[in-house]
Amino acid sequence: MPAITLPDGSVRSYDAPVTPAAVAADIGPGLAKAAFIAEVDGKPVDLDHVISEDARLALVTRKDDKALAHIRHDCAHILAEAVLELYPGTQVTIGPSIDNGFYYDFYRDQPFTPDDLEKIEQRMHEIVDRDEKIVREEWTRDQAVEHYKATNEPFKVELTEAIPQGETISFYRQGEFLDLCRGPHGPSTKGVGHAFKLMRVAGAYWRGDSNREQLQRIYGTAFADDKALQAHLTMIEEAEKRDHRRLGRELDLFHIQEEAVGSVFWHPKGWTLYREIEMYIRRRLDAAGYQEIKTPQLIDRALWEASGHWDKFRENMFTANAEDDRVLALKPMNCPGHVQVYKQGLKSYRDLPLRLAEFGSCHRNEPSGALHGIMRVRAFTQDDAHIFCTEDQITDESIKFCDLLKSIYADFGFRDIRIKFSDRPEVRAGEDAVWDRAEGALREACDAAGLETTLNPGEGAFYGPKLEFVLRDAIGRDWQCGTLQVDFVLPERLDATYVAESGERKRPVMLHRAIFGSMERWIGILIEQFSGRFPMWLAPVQVVVATITDAAEDYAREVAAACKAAGLRVALDLRNEKINYKVREHSEAKVPALLVVGAREAEGKQVAVRRLGGKAQEILALDDAVHRLQDEAAAPDRSASRSAE
Repeated sequence: MPAITLPDGSVRSYDAPVTPAAVAADIGPGLAKAAFIAEVDGKPVDLDHVISEDARLALVTRKDDKALAHIRHDCAHILAEAVLELYPGTQVTIGPSIDNGFYYDFYRDQPFTPDDLEKIEQRMHEIVDRDEKIVREEWTRDQAVEHYKATNEPFKVELTEAIPQGETISFYRQGEFLDLCRGPHGPSTKGVGHAFKLMRVAGAYWRGDSNREQLQRIYGTAFADDKALQAHLTMIEEAEKRDHRRLGRELDLFHIQEEAVGSVFWHPKGWTLYREIEMYIRRRLDAAGYQEIKTPQLIDRALWEASGHWDKFRENMFTANAEDDRVLALKPMNCPGHVQVYKQGLKSYRDLPLRLAEFGSCHRNEPSGALHGIMRVRAFTQDDAHIFCTEDQITDESIKFCDLLKSIYADFGFRDIRIKFSDRPEVRAGEDAVWDRAEGALREACDAAGLETTLNPGEGAFYGPKLEFVLRDAIGRDWQCGTLQVDFVLPERLDATYVAESGERKRPVMLHRAIFGSMERWIGILIEQFSGRFPMWLAPVQVVVATITDAAEDYAREVAAACKAAGLRVALDLRNEKINYKVREHSEAKVPALLVVGAREAEGKQVAVRRLGGKAQEILALDDAVHRLQDEAAAPDRSASRSAE
């Protein structure tokens, strides 16, 4: 009979099979009431799950972080139940929990309206108050197929027919609603609580196939309590204010148009920002011992086949047919090209590590529905690099890279960094023994670097495990940017070698690494991080010289020339407008510093300095103002404080 080991190490023995709910009741009525789901040997299960053998048991309450995804999944079922009650005849398809919420896809001739969402949400609250018990049922595959045929639910028929013959299928029933689902779920609808909200309706295709039925996807969000829900809604409101697409338009940084879907038209101010970031990262890479290269954009498919990318990424690759009938592909990544540079000339162990960097222009045929401003595009530039090293050098090179990455993120104001360890995916290249070595080497590097990581199972690249660096921004959102991947596979596939100290030929290890990920996405993140109010060193226009009267025009030109000579990005405003109007306009343009000059300033060779967001002004001698602004505008790697370190 089962012995149940609890998280504190204590063991409870039972004379017969037992459920997590019964164990919770044994421990105490408070826990029995608070328990939401359970974990048996690390696997999430319902509280009514029967445990018949010795097992480790953890009881998860609504307040536990682990419960949140299940609360959201319960909400998806409650959403579907509400829709069927209000709009009979609607076809339900699938409804998972996702980051920050849940959704459910419906097939219905008439589109859902904002008024419909209000009605559905109200009915969901009523279902929660009904306290409907959520019960798991197990059916055979054939029973499930016959049920869905009888109820005329073709989408569910398709799902159940895809399940292997003879496999047991689980359903969950609440009230009159029954849904095919793996679970687990909480004990009743009341356990979900009322901290949820429906957000919007979007289009979707059945099984993500644009040739299949058009569905309506209702998105919602849910939390364990109302305080967390309101904080999330406030964050969404703030995120809308910071939307890089709106700010990009208002600040005249870039635009995107239908004639070049998924590609960015950079305007002068946006390109200034882009170039400043590129020059900064180039200096940091130079100082870290990287050598910059440039590889072709069009490469014969034979190389992509040899590397394995053709089989993996073919559907996302743009191709072109040459006159000699060769098929060329626009590169979706830089890795195979870098191996070709490495292979030119015989390499010795003395040449390693060899760090090759490229601002590589890449193209991927992303689905149009997935495109999002400059965050998700089809044409982008990776701040890419590959480190060719010996197996013994993996740890040292990984530590150096992580130190460089953290320093660069800090220069942009990001200090809250989380690291995910992504291990082997189900579909991959290379033998398990090779993956064992690669994963072991990366874990050893993490330990040596003192990195705290969380496991991201099955999310490694097809050629090797990776670290994913996730930044938390000013309003609490997470952005996955940098990566470090350990690759034993590609050097083997593309026949890269070096001469070891023993004189024998060996394969180098290839460390794939990026810090920003892509320049376009990084700039989008920065726009939203700073809400368009860039620090002085990044601002496309750092200083505006504005006149109060026409009599100060000549002096204003002198001031602007002095700023430009000091390396500042300066604009001159000589318009015949009131100074308050000019101040307001340049504040809306988020210019960090405004130098106001009139007859008095011209006479005393002074300027009135106004800062973005401030109401006061400071009167300074021209030379003092320029020197101060010059110091403030220095990139972090060139600042006086960095130089003094």
